[in-house]
Amino acid sequence: MGLRNNGLIKKEQIRVKGKFAMGTMALLATALIRRWMGTLHYRCHYEDPTVDPVHANYRGPKIFVFWHENILFPLHIRGRSCTSMLLSRHWDADILDRVAGMMGFGTVRGSSFNGGTVALRELTLHAKHSNLAITPDGPRGPRRQLAPGCIYLAGTLGIPIVAMGCGYDRPWRMKTWDQFAIPRPGSRARAIVSRAIAIPPNLDRKGVEWHRQGLERLLSKLSEDAEAWARSGAHVVGEQPLRREPSRDASRNILLEPRKAVELDDELSRLQCNAA
Repeated sequence: MGLRNNGLIKKEQIRVKGKFAMGTMALLATALIRRWMGTLHYRCHYEDPTVDPVHANYRGPKIFVFWHENILFPLHIRGRSCTSMLLSRHWDADILDRVAGMMGFGTVRGSSFNGGTVALRELTLHAKHSNLAITPDGPRGPRRQLAPGCIYLAGTLGIPIVAMGCGYDRPWRMKTWDQFAIPRPGSRARAIVSRAIAIPPNLDRKGVEWHRQGLERLLSKLSEDAEAWARSGAHVVGEQPLRREPSRDASRNILLEPRKAVELDDELSRLQCNAA
């Protein structure tokens, strides 16, 4: 009995030490991200500025999608904007879970519905009082290939999708599946954001795949354009400065009647990225 109790005590001590170490690493990572990302020069182009949660005329919840490699961008810029982020259940997302919380995001653990019934249920609950943020090529890729989870979710919940293309000026790239982007200190950071896109409910398999392919093309187009803009340093008509700021009214505005969203085909046509 004594040996068994000693074994349980040791396991508990290891667990406590592990939690303490993870908490310490999360604190350090949060401080580093804020300091590092705070050196960048941010600009953004919106076709509709009211899709930004910090805008005074923001209305109704949204599902924000961006590629996994660029997660640092929204993590730094739009914390405390009443947004919950979908993170994987893999152990390597444990620290990111804590960092996201410290940066002002809610979190839901699960994958893009590969066995993610629990995640879907939690996201449904979160969507009643917050925006959702999803990296549709995560957590394991392939890179910039959009999984259908966000299409199902938007159609089921009746919440529009906003695609957010991000880019940095010649960032360093990690040797990971997503070629994770680490911006150079003091460099340019650019974002190009779509209008709110409505996804019809009750899509059949063919309809889901059409929307999946279309949203993938749209997000890739926005990301590539944002990267080219960041590299060039050019002035873009309609660009706006972007800074890290919380939303004072997001929790209230999410409950208001949303503005009419556009169809995906309209947004693809506007950006001239329809299928050949």
